[in-house]
Amino acid sequence: MNRMEDVSMDWASGFFQRLKALIWRKRYRSELDEEMAFHRVETERELRSSGMKPSDARRAAMRQFGNAEQLKNGSTSVVSFRFEAVIQDLQFAFRQLRKNPGFALTAIAILSLGIGASVAIFGFVDGALIKPLPYSNPNRVMGVYETSTACPHCNLSYQDYLDWKKQNRVFQSLDVWTGGGILLPTPAGAEPVPAARVSDGFFHTLGVKPILGRDFYPGESAPDKPRTTLLSYATWQNRFNGDRSVIGRSLTVDSGTYTIIGVLPPDFQFAPKGRADFWMTLHDPTGCEQRRSCHDLNGVGRLNDDASVATADADMKAIAARLELQYPDSNLGQGAIVLPLATVITGDIKPVLLVLLGGATLLLLIACINVASLVLVRAESRKREMAVRGALGASRSRMIGQFATEGAALVALSTLLGLCLAGFGMQALTSLLPKPALDSMPYLQGLHLNLHCVLFAMLLAVLAAALFSITPLLRLPLGRVIDGLQEGGRGYAGRSWRSLGANLVVLELATAMVLLAGAGLLSKSFYKLLHVDLHFAPDHLAMITVQAPDATYGKAPQSLKLDHELMRRISALPGVISVGLASDPPLTCRCDTTWFRILGHPWHGEHNDVPERDVTPDYFKMLRSRVISGREFTESEDSTKARTVIINSALAKQFFPNEDPIGKKIGGLDLSKDSLHEIVGVVEDVREAQLDAELIPAIYYPMYQEPSDFIVVLVRTSQSPESMLPLLSATVHQIDPGIGVSNPTTMDQQIDDSQTAAIHRSAAYLVGGFAALALLLGVVGLYGVIAYSVSQRTREIGVRMALGAPRGSVYGMILREAGLLTVLGIALGVGASLGVATLMSKLLFGVAAWDIENLTGVALLLGCFALLASFLPARRAAGVDPAEALRTE
Repeated sequence: MNRMEDVSMDWASGFFQRLKALIWRKRYRSELDEEMAFHRVETERELRSSGMKPSDARRAAMRQFGNAEQLKNGSTSVVSFRFEAVIQDLQFAFRQLRKNPGFALTAIAILSLGIGASVAIFGFVDGALIKPLPYSNPNRVMGVYETSTACPHCNLSYQDYLDWKKQNRVFQSLDVWTGGGILLPTPAGAEPVPAARVSDGFFHTLGVKPILGRDFYPGESAPDKPRTTLLSYATWQNRFNGDRSVIGRSLTVDSGTYTIIGVLPPDFQFAPKGRADFWMTLHDPTGCEQRRSCHDLNGVGRLNDDASVATADADMKAIAARLELQYPDSNLGQGAIVLPLATVITGDIKPVLLVLLGGATLLLLIACINVASLVLVRAESRKREMAVRGALGASRSRMIGQFATEGAALVALSTLLGLCLAGFGMQALTSLLPKPALDSMPYLQGLHLNLHCVLFAMLLAVLAAALFSITPLLRLPLGRVIDGLQEGGRGYAGRSWRSLGANLVVLELATAMVLLAGAGLLSKSFYKLLHVDLHFAPDHLAMITVQAPDATYGKAPQSLKLDHELMRRISALPGVISVGLASDPPLTCRCDTTWFRILGHPWHGEHNDVPERDVTPDYFKMLRSRVISGREFTESEDSTKARTVIINSALAKQFFPNEDPIGKKIGGLDLSKDSLHEIVGVVEDVREAQLDAELIPAIYYPMYQEPSDFIVVLVRTSQSPESMLPLLSATVHQIDPGIGVSNPTTMDQQIDDSQTAAIHRSAAYLVGGFAALALLLGVVGLYGVIAYSVSQRTREIGVRMALGAPRGSVYGMILREAGLLTVLGIALGVGASLGVATLMSKLLFGVAAWDIENLTGVALLLGCFALLASFLPARRAAGVDPAEALRTE
């Protein structure tokens, strides 16, 4: 115990001594000078008493005592924590940057660009992959899906959901949701508004509580209960002006009257649904939801505390297997899968963000290499300065501290500017995303610099500061004062720096090659995506979605009358070439599927699940899609006529490989008389799903036989399709102001705004931008090395030319040096590019990772720019005057 007390007292005594020295620095230095002078005098007196001459004794005492300034600095650094030295180093560092504005501005610009790009992309990664979902304990929230051979993540049927909820042993709660929309009455007419239908425990499962009012209570979605709804925060603010008395107010929409019971938090988001202004209970199961074979719901569950994802997945698979045995007609071949909800949400965007972060990191690497090269060049010019400072008493640690301070100052300025660039970059990148794509990725909305981004920037700053502090120490003779003073000749320094600088340039060119190759692949992939064969003409196509109220148009006769009136009125508009109605337009999704059997074909219980579309006569003529065999539907094919159907070529090839499908009949799983439809035509494979999805079998039913009050109107025009959109909306409202019109767009715009195109476009543009900057920095780095090499070899070149060497040989000598570095960089980059391309293969469409054309083109591009960068210093070398070169040396 006494020993511990002694240690504590010694530490406290030392601390107060240091604090005293720090506060009274001048007094401390004066006392230190007096003490050092006393010791020198005493040493000199002892030498004189031993018989040495006074002058010799003084010199011997000085030598024995050592460098006074160095001893003083060492003592000060020990006692005063070096605070004063740090302040002095900072002042000197900023003076050095002011004295060398070219170096300072170039280095700060390059480094801030690299840091800014990296932090901006990290902001997106943080928003999508790192930042937790805005739910209570989000790691326990799972997405629950059914599976089949054709669909790995399928919707649930309502009947299956009830069995899963009852039989599972792994979920605290299991709920479902589905999309939808409502018609909200406004003074301007009915307005379609996005909404969602959820089971009553949905928000409890997510762990989200309303900020105003209450949540749904258990059983509130029963048919005999009053209809209620929750508002999104944005809807509360925009439609109800944030009025707190909105709770309890009645809201009348097309599907009935609802009571507003609560307002959701402002940060609430549910990416799988996207935007929803109103959240309503399922309440009355639809006709689809009353059939076990109809799948239109999405599952979400919260795990028990003792359950893992694997345990939950196994439990749900066991339930699905039991249901498959119990209901073979509807559930044969159906399994189950449980995934973390975070994985479900970021599944499509995660690979893209990781590729972009990798690209930004490579750009930062090139920026650091370039700045490190600048620091090295500057360090070479300061060798004599450091040697002189060492000779005058500067300690090794003090000089190391000086370089560390200069590196930290450079990085600090770059980081501040980089954070500003990152903030602007995040806003600019978010604004580039089309609204439909951004609505499906709400976690990317409102991105800004947050604590995670600042910490990431600080991490980059620490690493960069360490690099720029260590770099000059590799080249400076901190412990070899005489060598540093004697290295006035430029040959040694030039050769040593050229060797290190050349290695850095090779690494820089290889990194640029990787970015250029990746950008080339992504750009080629994006081009192929936009030029994929759609099997219809997307130009001059305008589209609107029409949603009529069920109360007025919910029955078949009224819906049929509305369909005919829409066709008649819109066809009469000026500039309209043709009109078609469809339940879903092309390039929508692999959704709204149907199960079918073929009459007369063997069947073993398998589910033939394909998308179905309801279309009007001449629909394919309007799309300019070819009818391969048979015919289109006719105007007379309504519910009173024999039921007919058209299939696409993919379905004909898969299910009628050796026979003519025309005249064959398909129907439901029971092949009941009412379900049978005769195949009257085969059409081209219109791309119904996303741009990058495979062409799949599809079935088209005549809309007039089963009319609907929710349809998409497609119009082919002879003029700009954008100019037709207001006229189309006005025409629909002329028929009935109570009909809602939404999503006015063109087919070209739908392609451009699709999430698939947005992801590929963003990746191609951003990596392309990184690659362009990398190419510029790599070429500048090569130019710097070759130009420095020429400057160091001026005397050698002068001697060569004085001895008769032609200018061409000087060109060759310089260009060979640059060519060797370029070839090495490209060769190293090709190998790395192949590995990177393999990792990003999931982002490519129609392009192989081993794309020889891309690699060859990128290598030639990099080689041409490298040759251009090398030609300028080679030309300067060839223009050296031998006499002047020898005279200056």
